[in-house]
Amino acid sequence: MESSGLLRRQTAGGLVTNIQRFSTDDGPGIRTTVFFKGCTLSCRWCHNPETISPKKQLQFQEEACGACGACARICPAGAHSLAGGRHELNRRNCTGCFACVEACLYGALEAQGRDMTPGDLAEQLLRDKPFYDNSGGGVTFSGGEPLLQAGFCADTMRLLKEKGIHTAVDTAGNVGWEQFQKTLPWTDLFLFDIKLAEEQKHREWTGAGNSLILENFARLCDTGKDIWIRTPIITGVNDDDDESLKRAALIKDRKTVKKVELLPYHAYGMGKYAALGMGDRWYDFGKVSGEAMLRIKTLMEGRGVPEVLFP
Repeated sequence: MESSGLLRRQTAGGLVTNIQRFSTDDGPGIRTTVFFKGCTLSCRWCHNPETISPKKQLQFQEEACGACGACARICPAGAHSLAGGRHELNRRNCTGCFACVEACLYGALEAQGRDMTPGDLAEQLLRDKPFYDNSGGGVTFSGGEPLLQAGFCADTMRLLKEKGIHTAVDTAGNVGWEQFQKTLPWTDLFLFDIKLAEEQKHREWTGAGNSLILENFARLCDTGKDIWIRTPIITGVNDDDDESLKRAALIKDRKTVKKVELLPYHAYGMGKYAALGMGDRWYDFGKVSGEAMLRIKTLMEGRGVPEVLFP
């Protein structure tokens, strides 16, 4: 990509955790999904815990550690040590300098969160343009909550739109409406999470109520932008008939909602919690049965919700 004025017309950068290429689950076609740092919710089932905190975090994969001691020798705060040939990490001492990450010979230590400018990010994303063009795909901004960095997202999306790239924002909706407004001109599709319809249950399981989320959903529908609803299905939380019917009532008459995706809970993120020192926050809800997924789909479609899908 040329280093022209196109890339210099940008605001300050943001914090990204991962750029996932060849994604087929985050919008139409083959996509590249960008995961941003920071979230306004703390869902008990989150499988991307590295995106919850708005700050950089040190991730330690113990199984990859060679106990070479390089991190202990370079750490100025004494956060790393070796005891009996085994690495020990005292996170209370860590100052977040991440010198240990550079010193690690085995890749066991990693900084979750890297600073990028809109130009840097757009340059990486445009490398996959042939895949987008051939599949009807594009770029999806996810998290965490990408709209916590709405200015960064908007500037990056503007660069992509100037090259004809389809853009999507995957949001939980728990931000001020002004954050949506920053990205609206550059967003083709919103993937909007509606996790729970009942306010108190939403607060209990995600750490926040849903009144702002539902208000933003209504306003977003009025903009005419295409919306896909996404709902993680969690055993014992929102897999019952009452919740399913209440969610259907919120969605069924919204003409801009093109489909609803039901996403069964999985435990793929389990190892991340321990690696980030967040093991006490992990909770395994167990597998959702195919029968339960089909029942929810049937209930919602029976109440007039178009195209309810699940894997």
